Amino acid sequence: MTAQLTCRRADIDDVATLAGLYEDVVRWMGDHGIDQWKSGAKDERHFARVIGSAAAEVWLAYDGSGALGAYELWWSDEQAWGARPPVAGYVHRLMTRPGAPAGTGRALLRDAEHRIAAAGRELSRLDVMVTSPRLRTYYEEAGYAVVGELADKLAADGTPYGVLLMERPLGQGGQGGQEGLGG
Repeated sequence: MTAQLTCRRADIDDVATLAGLYEDVVRWMGDHGIDQWKSGAKDERHFARVIGSAAAEVWLAYDGSGALGAYELWWSDEQAWGARPPVAGYVHRLMTRPGAPAGTGRALLRDAEHRIAAAGRELSRLDVMVTSPRLRTYYEEAGYAVVGELADKLAADGTPYGVLLMERPLGQGGQGGQEGLGG
């Protein structure tokens, strides 16, 4: 990756940027046949709620040209994973602005893994919709393995959908490299 990224924890002043980034990614996914997110499903209120939560964080990556990506890092995810001991961090809404330099998404994922390991946790977990084979492959290529399936995860509107549960052991030292990231 050629861009020098800096990650910082998002704050309430970033909710419009995050909601706009989400919508940009939704459009890009739709244009590329990826069934994962729906337009309007995560607005400024959603990001304000996560930013204000003690159980989650939102991280924003930027370079000299502006915001290039973001992700949510949750410290539990009972809806998808059930009650579990605190051994993992859960990556949600890994977003890379369309047109960002190649490798930006992978650098954001590694940043999340670094933060999970720094918190003393052993696993990075996430889920992808069963209807998103390209995302499954993306995460498998990043070292994640499918460890389960949940057929009836509920969307905010109560609609059930299926997800694959994926995780990556972080091991000694926690993660891969931190190329291009600071913060």
